Amino acid sequence: MSVIEPSIYNFVTKSLSHSEVTILPLAGDASNRRYYRVVHDQASWVLMCWDPFDPENYPFLSVLNHFKRNQVHVPEVIAQSPADGLVLLEDLGDLTLERKYWESQVTEDRMIFYRMALDEIIKIHTQSTMDRTPCTAFNVEFNVEKLLWEMNYGLDNLIFGVLKTQLNPAQKQTIQNIFTHICEILHKQPKVICHRDYHSRNLMIKLNKMCVIDFQDARMGSIQYDLVSLFKDSYVDMSYEMADQLTKYYLDKTHGQLTFQYSSDEFKHIYEVQSIQRCFKACGSFASFFHQKGDRRYLKYLTPTLKRVMKSLSHFPEYKVFSDLLLQSGALEVNFEKL
Repeated sequence: MSVIEPSIYNFVTKSLSHSEVTILPLAGDASNRRYYRVVHDQASWVLMCWDPFDPENYPFLSVLNHFKRNQVHVPEVIAQSPADGLVLLEDLGDLTLERKYWESQVTEDRMIFYRMALDEIIKIHTQSTMDRTPCTAFNVEFNVEKLLWEMNYGLDNLIFGVLKTQLNPAQKQTIQNIFTHICEILHKQPKVICHRDYHSRNLMIKLNKMCVIDFQDARMGSIQYDLVSLFKDSYVDMSYEMADQLTKYYLDKTHGQLTFQYSSDEFKHIYEVQSIQRCFKACGSFASFFHQKGDRRYLKYLTPTLKRVMKSLSHFPEYKVFSDLLLQSGALEVNFEKL
């Protein structure tokens, strides 16, 4: 117990009214948050440690409560200490949708769990969006500036950072024009509450229930943003056929529930534009861990994610300069794991 800060230990024991607890560090996500598993006898909880917060305007709690009010499965809050940045949560276990995907060798078995995942995001896109009770997610959005920042994160960390590719001012401007065009298209789409990082590592399965985590960055954006995050998730190798079936499930289930409608062609068009933006943003995130911190864990996800970017770019000849940049930089040829 000597490695655990006294403030953490005191908060946990006081919250649970148990002096004999075991606090074990958990592998965290890609953020600055720290997580611990708290164990007492046969019961367990998860402790999230972050910066001190204002409980009235804390995105994690604001979004959690909003989602819970609209029947989205999220972890229960057991206790909190805003001054210490501590939140004690229900323990959802260790079974992620990612693990379930790889354990299931039959597509239909996988489909069962992905339909459950879609049922949760549908509640976020529909009833959670329609419920205008104050929530921090309504105060931020995927506008041109935010979407463009995400794309430039890929440019800065992957193309300029890891691959050391140089562009002259005219080339940089051409790429910026393409990025801006993509982001303007996406910004103009009807907006719902987006989870923002809706992939297989942020979906937990407990007692045959799909539970959503890592939702504190939720904001207004297109329905395609979350669908691309789930169907073109870098941590699994979902086939296009499976993604098509799941897309149909989503569109059928949301028919009449959304305040807008897409034709089949319109939906696919925006889906592919969003795929370029969202997947290239993911490449930037993976590259940044190596470029900025020397962390190699995410390098193996770069090549399959870049291939998804290229496949979506193939639908848009007007973005050829961007696809040419990826090819000329060697992004599709580099063995990132051997860097």
